[in-house]
Amino acid sequence: MGLLGILVALGLLIWLAYRGWSVLLLAPAAAILAAALAGEPVLAHWTQTFMGSASRFVMQFFPIFLLGALFGKLMEDSGSVSAIARYMTQSLGPQRSILAVVLAGALVTYGGVSLFVAFFVLAPMAHELFRAAAIPRRLMPAAIALGTSTFTMSALPGTPAIQNAIPMPFFGTTPFAAPGLGIIASVIMLGFGLWWLSRAEARARRNGEGYGTEAAAAVEAANDPLVRERATTSGSFDPVEATHGAQSKADPPIAVAVLPLGVVVGVNLLMSLIVLPRIDASFLADEVWGGTSLAAVGGVWAVASALAAAIVVLIALNRRRLPSLRASMDAGANASALPVLSVASLVGFGAVVAALPAFEFVRTWVLGIEGGPLVSLAVATNVLASLTGSASGGLTIALDALGASYMKIAAEQGIDPALMHRVAVIGAGTLDSLPHNGAVVTLLAVCGSTHRESYLDIVVVAIVGALIALAVVIGLGSFFGAF
Repeated sequence: MGLLGILVALGLLIWLAYRGWSVLLLAPAAAILAAALAGEPVLAHWTQTFMGSASRFVMQFFPIFLLGALFGKLMEDSGSVSAIARYMTQSLGPQRSILAVVLAGALVTYGGVSLFVAFFVLAPMAHELFRAAAIPRRLMPAAIALGTSTFTMSALPGTPAIQNAIPMPFFGTTPFAAPGLGIIASVIMLGFGLWWLSRAEARARRNGEGYGTEAAAAVEAANDPLVRERATTSGSFDPVEATHGAQSKADPPIAVAVLPLGVVVGVNLLMSLIVLPRIDASFLADEVWGGTSLAAVGGVWAVASALAAAIVVLIALNRRRLPSLRASMDAGANASALPVLSVASLVGFGAVVAALPAFEFVRTWVLGIEGGPLVSLAVATNVLASLTGSASGGLTIALDALGASYMKIAAEQGIDPALMHRVAVIGAGTLDSLPHNGAVVTLLAVCGSTHRESYLDIVVVAIVGALIALAVVIGLGSFFGAF
């Protein structure tokens, strides 16, 4: 009955979440149901197991959620994201519209801007470009997804995305784990995605398809309650805050717009490879600091420091372009609250499931998958991310339940934890893009498209390309280790 209870609880969680119910309600309810059907103490699992795991997630990662959402909102309101997107489109021209959208999305998200902020800024410009170039509007979501939600989220070394931060406390790694493999995976995802989109564009031109009908404004998607509920479990920004604050009437020069992104990358690299390894952090072992270590918190410190430094630089350079700094900062801060609590609730649900006796069967099956620990880790993160519709939620659940086991295997077999890190992140960023994923639902709504029109192309660029890259990384990592 225990395993059946887990499946029933998980099924209800997925079904009701897809219908727009809040995960803040569903996750504890599903956890209580699973515990009850297993004959376990319900209240103890709610207040101790569920809340304990959820609170640990918030404690570890809220700084990144907060600073990431704040940085994204300030980049948007200062006109910096628009300036970068406009520069890309003007430099590459309508004849390279798809490439311009992809590269603009990649630049801003690798620099730390939330993908949801990127969605709302890139979509209107993509409409203009695609209309001028007579490219079908249905290809817009796939182009934006390729630039914002694939290699810059999971593969490119140093990305400040929350998905890249989650494995760091488990494996004692940095945001730059396995940089060579990450770059190879990024090239595969980008190259494969651009090949598919150029092929789709050429086929549409041969068929005389054209741009198509006009779409609804992106602001309508931001105010859609259903979109909001789905989006907050798969990202670090509450879409409703995209319409709050006050935006600049004039974009900054491109150098000013790009500089904060460079600060994120530079400070992240400096903290990860030079500053933090040289400090004496032995005091962290004291109970007053939670009895932790620099290996467990250093990665989060590096990303948080990078985002904080970039925020200071951004405000200093764009103070006159931020009509209401307080309103923009309030909106950015508020945009982080619901996402972090939503993902933490999913993590709490996963902790309750992992604590049930029946989960031992699941653990044994996953760890026993043929192909070795890298393959089983990839399967675990893929499956959980697909079921929860959240790369960050699925990744945390997998590592909470199995991270210690994988670290033990890595030590026994001489596997570099950095390789585990990169495989886990890329794995979580593949099947999370199923139809119920909040980022997919939001992107389609922002672009004024439907699953029927655009989802196939999203599957190819966001799932197929990522699976190919994941297979290559596992193969190379198995033969050559992390590099």
